[in-house]
Amino acid sequence: MGANSSSISELPENEYLQKLSGSEPISENDPFWNQLLSFSFTTPTNSADLKLLEEATISVCKSLVEKNPRTGNLGSLIKVFLSRTKELKISAECQNHLFIWQAHNALFIICCLLKVFISRMSEEELQLHFTYEEKAGPSSYGTECEDLIEELLCCLIQLIVEIPLLDITYSISLEAVTTLIVFLSCQLFHKEILRESIIHKYLMHGRCLPYTSRLVKTLLYNFIRQERSPPPGTHAFQQQTDGGGLLYGIASGVATGLWTVFTLGGVGSKASAQLEQCSPLASQSLLLLLVLANLTDAPDTPNPYRQAIMSFKNTQDNTAFSSSNPHAFQINFNSLYTALCEQQKSDQATLLLYMLLHQNSNVRTYVLARTDIENLVLPILEILYHVEERNSHHVYMALIILLILTEDDGFNRSIHEVILKNITWYAERVLTEISLGSLLILVVIRTIQYNMTRTRDKYLHTNCLAALANMSAQFRSLHQYAAQRIISLFSLLSKKHNKVLEQATQSLRGSLGSNDSPLPDYAQDLNVIEEVIRMMLEIINSCLTNSLHHNPNLVYALLYKRDLFEQFRTHPSFQDIMQNIDLVISFFSSRLEQAGAELSVERVLEIIKQGAVALPKDRLRKFPELKFKYVEEEQPEEFFIPYVWSLVYNSAVALYWNPRDIQLFTMDSG
Repeated sequence: MGANSSSISELPENEYLQKLSGSEPISENDPFWNQLLSFSFTTPTNSADLKLLEEATISVCKSLVEKNPRTGNLGSLIKVFLSRTKELKISAECQNHLFIWQAHNALFIICCLLKVFISRMSEEELQLHFTYEEKAGPSSYGTECEDLIEELLCCLIQLIVEIPLLDITYSISLEAVTTLIVFLSCQLFHKEILRESIIHKYLMHGRCLPYTSRLVKTLLYNFIRQERSPPPGTHAFQQQTDGGGLLYGIASGVATGLWTVFTLGGVGSKASAQLEQCSPLASQSLLLLLVLANLTDAPDTPNPYRQAIMSFKNTQDNTAFSSSNPHAFQINFNSLYTALCEQQKSDQATLLLYMLLHQNSNVRTYVLARTDIENLVLPILEILYHVEERNSHHVYMALIILLILTEDDGFNRSIHEVILKNITWYAERVLTEISLGSLLILVVIRTIQYNMTRTRDKYLHTNCLAALANMSAQFRSLHQYAAQRIISLFSLLSKKHNKVLEQATQSLRGSLGSNDSPLPDYAQDLNVIEEVIRMMLEIINSCLTNSLHHNPNLVYALLYKRDLFEQFRTHPSFQDIMQNIDLVISFFSSRLEQAGAELSVERVLEIIKQGAVALPKDRLRKFPELKFKYVEEEQPEEFFIPYVWSLVYNSAVALYWNPRDIQLFTMDSG
């Protein structure tokens, strides 16, 4: 930083940074600021360089922390930035490149310093550093005592919502979003969830509060628009070549293009690295939106950012807003839906979709009314299909989205009417033509089977089965492969049940001769498996009692594997639910016997279709309708806040934190 630096490693020796962090107070009017804000080092584009920048910043910060109480130079730097932002809107309209560039550079330095300050001191200490004033000459900022943190936060929000997004303002808009994330990053350095943070208070009260809905709306539109970072030729400065790296000619001096830090993404996770490269502003805006939406409620006020997310409406919705909600706004739902469909490869976009479906009834109603629901459901199914490559949180979110969608009967009917051709990512079998409903069943069953052999997570099982149960009464024209997989899953559960039963019996026999070792808890294992078997029988029963005549392939699969069900007919846990299944098996078996031996598959299906019409429905016992509703756990923040911050840690553009400093989550969960 400053005209003489050419590499990150030289930053601690840079004369301008030494002066900023030195023992001499610098007036806001000093020509020094113009020199400091003319960068001449190539800014980082990868995590190794970002790590170097962090280390260089730390050495400058150590000196600044020590000297700032006497010099107030941090406050002076912030005031210089604040005074320049007052002209930003006009500068954008007048294409004043130099002015915007220097304002951006000031914010870049502030962000780098803040990141280190926040990782190394309490919020109370940070607040003190904002109150120290420079002692050299009169202040151009005003004599009244300003709250500099609130002033800066408010300025950043105004910058995001008011400055038009142009090629020359892209970098400063992104830097403003990044600096707000950094301001909130104190959560990373606490094991427990922060419930009373100074920064949270500023954002939920006072001067920032009136901007709540505009900020949420702008961040959402940044995500929707996916604006790419401007190419070098269209950026604020004309590109030149020089031996020192990528340089831009400016009036009397030379400065490197800060845009390079943003084009290549930062320390992104594999799943979303490509998305960050496409549009760093969209990616960073989404992360900030998720962080704001998951701030804990204040003791006296619910989180206004969450309130705004819960209540916004479609631009085509003309109904009046409730007067009790000051944070309501409108957004184009068609554009939002398109962006959500296109961006589901990243955890962040899936988490946003979950939040909107769960918390905003306007969005949920709109999504369920779409006639192209497959555009949303297929990417979610792909996440579940590639379960081995995804983190468990991403899989949970995808599964819960399906569960929320299957709460709607209209959705459960319509998915069987959507016919898909050639699902290339489904590798187990060539699917040239299949309904969306049958594909959904296949993927959910595959997830259950994966979970049974690998993770053995009861929560995952429960949600998978709940989604299948919600759909079961509306199963229509099931693909033969989907019908086979339902029965195959039951077969797998049956074998597992027998194996655990055998282990329990042997263990009991062994324990009679020895009192030394404690018994493994086979009873608990058996109980879990029997719960899952019961649920599968209820799903099959629900389909048979509600839509047997629509599902000849399921009846065929049931008859083909009828022996599987024999052992459960007299089992006390399953006797009641087995009555209908037993009746269907007996009824159709008898019709097939009458038709003679050596029947072709086509002939068997024909007999099943004829029999479905003849089967007296009153003989099937009625059971309560299977309906499961997703309910968030108590204290959901204990799950969501570490998850959101692990996404920020892994995916934020051009932000690096030392993993040893992170307290909120362990590195393998990040």
